[in-house]
Amino acid sequence: MITRYESGVYLLEGSRIVREGEAPALGLKGLSPSEGRKGTMAHGILSAHQQGAGLTNLNLRFDSLTSHDITYVGIIQTARASGMEKFPVPYVLTNCHNSLCAVGGTVNEDDHKFALSAARKYGGIYVPPHLAVIHSYNREMMATCGGMILGSDSHTRYGALGTLAVGEGGGELAKQLLGKTYDISYPPVVAVYLTGTPTPGVGPQDVALSIIAAVFDTGFVKNKVMEFVGDGIAALPVDFRNGIDVMTTETACWSSIWKTDEKVRRYFEVRGRPEAYRELAPAQTAYYEGLLYVDLATIEPCIALPFHPSNVYTLRELQANAQDILAKVEAEGQKSLGIPGLTLKLREKYRDGGIWADQGIIAGCSGGIFDTIMAATDILEGKSIGNGAFSLSVYPDSQPSYMELVKNGTVARLMAAGATVHPAFCGPCFGAGDTPANGELSIRHTTRNFPNREGSKPGAGQIATVALMDARSITATAANKGRLTAATERDASFGKYRYFFDTAIYDKRVYNGTGRPNGAVPLILGPNIKDWPPMPPLADNLLLKIISYITDPVTTTDELIPSGETSAFRSNPLGLAEFTLSRKDPHYVERAKAVQGSEALRQAGTPDEETRQVLRKIRTIPAFADIEASHIDIGSTIYAAKPGDGSAREQAASCQRVLGARANLAREYATKRYRSNLINWGMLPLLVTDERVFSLGDYLFLPGIRQAVDARTEPVSAYVVGKGIREISLSLGPLSDGERHILLEGCLINYYAAPTS
Repeated sequence: MITRYESGVYLLEGSRIVREGEAPALGLKGLSPSEGRKGTMAHGILSAHQQGAGLTNLNLRFDSLTSHDITYVGIIQTARASGMEKFPVPYVLTNCHNSLCAVGGTVNEDDHKFALSAARKYGGIYVPPHLAVIHSYNREMMATCGGMILGSDSHTRYGALGTLAVGEGGGELAKQLLGKTYDISYPPVVAVYLTGTPTPGVGPQDVALSIIAAVFDTGFVKNKVMEFVGDGIAALPVDFRNGIDVMTTETACWSSIWKTDEKVRRYFEVRGRPEAYRELAPAQTAYYEGLLYVDLATIEPCIALPFHPSNVYTLRELQANAQDILAKVEAEGQKSLGIPGLTLKLREKYRDGGIWADQGIIAGCSGGIFDTIMAATDILEGKSIGNGAFSLSVYPDSQPSYMELVKNGTVARLMAAGATVHPAFCGPCFGAGDTPANGELSIRHTTRNFPNREGSKPGAGQIATVALMDARSITATAANKGRLTAATERDASFGKYRYFFDTAIYDKRVYNGTGRPNGAVPLILGPNIKDWPPMPPLADNLLLKIISYITDPVTTTDELIPSGETSAFRSNPLGLAEFTLSRKDPHYVERAKAVQGSEALRQAGTPDEETRQVLRKIRTIPAFADIEASHIDIGSTIYAAKPGDGSAREQAASCQRVLGARANLAREYATKRYRSNLINWGMLPLLVTDERVFSLGDYLFLPGIRQAVDARTEPVSAYVVGKGIREISLSLGPLSDGERHILLEGCLINYYAAPTS
């Protein structure tokens, strides 16, 4: 049972829940939201990291930063171009995404050599390929109770270890590297009250998916802090908590934090860092903007069907209504993909009274956790996955975990059952490893099941699908030769798992140059590592052509810039830009380049015929009767109803920018991090109330837009130029002073290069 308390609540003595409106009737005097907010764990951590005055507007500095090999090159290149001379805080550079160095020739390993040279030059921490996935290394070596970590990966979540961690676009990390602050309005805090004990066979992914299903569609925790409290925490091993916590990203929350206890103390002691622990708990009175009440004993094995972690059913419900549910998901998926003739073949997975998967994957920061692999192995003990079509791959999340699984015999047990065990790698989570065959269904304990996260290419007629499940039910299914099976349906004896951490693995291989920069070390720049191209400042007037029009309820960052095979181009802005919207709108790049061509002709003083036609229409407006092409910059824009769900990858915005985009149009932005990415790359985050006023191919004329941004003018006046011309109002939403200046300068790099920055 999961219950939402939609309005404010007080938590008294950590256990008594009192709705805000009930407090006076219960005789509870002296309670006020303003004072109660100070009682949250989040408040204490945010206060300790605030650099400015008060707490209404936060100006935060983080204790450490972390990036992986899809994002760190662009971040360091941005900071370097902006004047960075050293890393001011510990900066962990992991190599867990572009680890398959045969993909794209030498470029992935070139990036790794760049990172090692940067760690030496600027004083960072370099974690070699296959040694650990990004979040596992940070859990093991960087998280501290009461600390804050900023990462350029959306699943930067270490709340179960008492760390308020945030996943953001690369621009926000570049600001930290330049000694600047992370600026945000004080976030609302929502309590997640856990009670009860999970049924044997129910795992952290089951709990996480149940929570995601309860909050995502309504935006209940969007851009908020989820604060985990309640008596149910004590029953959960720390790895179980980590498995829930990392999935909070899929709720669209800003961050998460948990009450800590002796189990967390033991976690740090085992890893040789006892000083990282301190007890965190809400005060005797704490006020929350809402509360989610989760009875762990009622959680059942779950599955998130394509194409979102919130598309959740219990396995019991799915098995009882398989044909109807699979038909519904297939129809919704085909509509979302919008590719004529492409079929998902989900209904074909139902046969002989059951649902049959083709592949199982247990991997990464959510599934590759030590305790999770141990429990999954207990279910598979003595069984066989068979020699049919079904396959099972297991990726422990770090080399220390892998070593312990070898020492205690778990790897041997997995291999004896027919599973393949791999080193640490995030590839299966984003489409760069274990890609299923066309038409297959993969069940995965990973973080996401967006379209193409398994590596298929729908635009080329290839489509596979991913469903998210807990590792326990995945191995129960494996023991049943691929027939979907809940772990609670299998008899298994679950052990109590003791972990012995060998720090020597990291001591021997990780380069830690924190606080020891050596400016004489040259950066190693492979042939694919390119500087950012020049980007113009915001013009006085803008003319934007709408070159993509997406009406899906949500547009993910994977649809804006695909994951998987594009990873080899992450260090080459123009090379990567060739893939922009390639799976969602294959004609986007050619349209964007055509607009860039129009802008080049305008700058040369020879505007093309289309531009001249648009100008003639604009001149029919009396106020602009004399406007010339030289007075207007031309760029492109897209409309998407709700863009930016998913990854923190800044490339979802920067790829549009290097192709000449100057704005996005949206009803709302799915995440704070995507909106921040737009701003950091000099793109206006425009909001519309009625997208029907314009169409694909129309132009949007924004007169005086630079003055509007500078003066905080709201609403922003604009004109739709299509068959006719029509005035509309747009909004930029709230902008901090820093964000306004970044937009005016044209991007973050320009802003820091400007004399006044």
